[in-house]
Amino acid sequence: MTRDNLRCIKRNVSCGLTMFTGIVEELGQVKKILRRGNVTVITVTAKKVITDTKIGDSIAVNGVCLTVVRRETDTLGFEIMSQTLAVTNLKSLRISEKVNLERSLQVGQRLSGHFVSGHIDCVGIIRKKSQRNDTVNFEIAVSKEAGSLLVPRGSIAVDGISLTVASRKGNCFIVYIIPHTLAHTTLSFKGPSDQVNIEADMLMKKQVLP
Repeated sequence: MTRDNLRCIKRNVSCGLTMFTGIVEELGQVKKILRRGNVTVITVTAKKVITDTKIGDSIAVNGVCLTVVRRETDTLGFEIMSQTLAVTNLKSLRISEKVNLERSLQVGQRLSGHFVSGHIDCVGIIRKKSQRNDTVNFEIAVSKEAGSLLVPRGSIAVDGISLTVASRKGNCFIVYIIPHTLAHTTLSFKGPSDQVNIEADMLMKKQVLP
């Protein structure tokens, strides 16, 4: 990450543009799904991220930037447009399913993962899930366009989780998941043929895309 890129992103955050870090704060659970024309309303339980959250704030749900439209004691409500459903795995959500939750980055907040915008590049498909010593390895297939943005040891967000690309072959890549990450994210119950939201490193996009 160059100093210019870092300054640019910090400037975006300070100007009010929404950013995330890819560090999942908690697993929420889908309580309600209501479809109304081109809009789907979901209600998700939350404990940690609900703190200091108000209507209009942004929350990453499985890595997708959504706006809070309703807040109750232990639930948050989000409206999702049909276009967003079409390009993310949120279209497949079911009642009681767990989702990754993260509040947006605040000015001056410590950055532990990498910069994530919450705008999904494609839906990836898990091809393999295997154990290797203390880690669990995932092989994930992505679109050709997303694959061109991946480099070994580069950053990637999978369902909103900040991870490092261990290796890449064609349009597939491998990530290694430590026990803590596995236990506290959706990857704990996902396996072959499941869908995951993919967002390539925004700094790589800045260098590669016109």
